Amino acid sequence: MNERDDLEVIARLVPAGSRVLDLGCGSGEMLAYLQRTRNCTGYGVELADANLHAALQHGIDVIQLDLEEGLALFDDRSFDVVLQLETLQHLRNAERMLRETARVGRIGIVSFPNFAHWPNRLRVAGGRMPVTKALPYEWYDTPNIRVGTYADFEVLARKCGLAVTDSFGLQDGRIVRRWPNLLASVALFRIEQR
Repeated sequence: MNERDDLEVIARLVPAGSRVLDLGCGSGEMLAYLQRTRNCTGYGVELADANLHAALQHGIDVIQLDLEEGLALFDDRSFDVVLQLETLQHLRNAERMLRETARVGRIGIVSFPNFAHWPNRLRVAGGRMPVTKALPYEWYDTPNIRVGTYADFEVLARKCGLAVTDSFGLQDGRIVRRWPNLLASVALFRIEQR
């Protein structure tokens, strides 16, 4: 399995023809894939200049915006789906961004590296921070502000007044529903306002 498999798994969660907002869209690969395969429209939001240029080259309409400032430029329910893929761990105020995700979209799809994945646990038990495909940086040069676990997210979602309507882990492009907190390197959640 590869990154293309992850794209396909996530794309299946997005209804065909949806209006999508991709927060922290990076190079725009996910939104471009959704446009090609699911007939979706929408925008990417990105801060880094290099990623903005890459997204534009993918044909993505992209807005340069610091997510820490929130999503005030978007009205309530402006989008069918808001993607927050691998961005939550970079934000100082995760609660605010989850609430904003649910405010501007009918559904939110959130993913992040699962720190409770068993190889990470072994590495920490050995006294070292993990460096993996999902967490590829050394502790001293990581762009991640925090690490989280699959189990922790459900608590955060409830605290934010959100309903988790689907959840599973991803491991090398495969869906992990049995013991995802232990067996998956990436946690993935579908959320809605209650």
